[in-house]
Amino acid sequence: MSTLFRPQAEKLATLTGHRDCVYALAGAPDSTSVYSAGTDGFVVEWDLENPERDGELVARVENSVYALKYLPERGLLLIGHNFQGVQAIDLKARQLIFATALPPAAIFDIAYSESRQRVYVALGNGTLAVLHAADLSLEHLVPLSHKSLRCLILHEERQELAIGGSDHLVHILDLETLTPKQVIPGATSSVFSVCYSPDGRYLLTAGRDAHLRVWDVAAGYTEHLSVVAHLFAINHVIYSPDGRYVATCSMDKSIKLWDATGFRLLRVLDRARHAGHGTSVNKLFWSAHRNRLVSCSDDRTLAVWQVSE
Repeated sequence: MSTLFRPQAEKLATLTGHRDCVYALAGAPDSTSVYSAGTDGFVVEWDLENPERDGELVARVENSVYALKYLPERGLLLIGHNFQGVQAIDLKARQLIFATALPPAAIFDIAYSESRQRVYVALGNGTLAVLHAADLSLEHLVPLSHKSLRCLILHEERQELAIGGSDHLVHILDLETLTPKQVIPGATSSVFSVCYSPDGRYLLTAGRDAHLRVWDVAAGYTEHLSVVAHLFAINHVIYSPDGRYVATCSMDKSIKLWDATGFRLLRVLDRARHAGHGTSVNKLFWSAHRNRLVSCSDDRTLAVWQVSE
């Protein structure tokens, strides 16, 4: 049996300034900047190199924001403005350059395909919106479910899009035709997060039933593993930049770090042990820059964690 390394995690900073729950984080894997947004409509940029600095306001919108997507090659930040549509902010000029109205629904997630130059948007009315990346013009509205679509992830090599929803299902779509190739049952409640492993071998899913499920992609998305990972709903699942670890965050106020090979629990980051969040942890972003993990919460704050061996 291989030696199991338990990473250390130190809380470096608590980032304050949001006036309500924070739901969205975005950034590039090697970037020193992370962007946050939430119920207050503020979109804020934070510097991970200097986490003690105040955040800089990038935009303010009328309604809440659950989804952000950063396109570093174009210097754009996409904002899912609930019940309005998707907006694109030029980060250098700090100005709105594109805005596309969508059906009046919550926007829960945004994905981007560089190979197809498309943006995919998960809507609370069960519809997938497909936009042209060049100007965010609407190409298709694809009705998929009678319940909310909550999360998206692309498998560029297989040209597949995995979509989790409140219908307890994960829909696998063909990117060329936008038709379902497969539907994965298994969850007993809403699916809040979907994540492909860096090598594309596994699809990880999690949600309200607090289970972390691992699906073998090459074997037709058969279930590889299921773990009761948290006490309450899992809001987000991500891999570390080097692919060695998986991080989950939950309504139970904790963040957990897992071994990405056997999915064994390595460390728990919570309020009692690490001065973590006091309420639900909603989203994670893991930067390759100094291996820093960022979390956001209903407690209106972000936390910056230094992860090391």
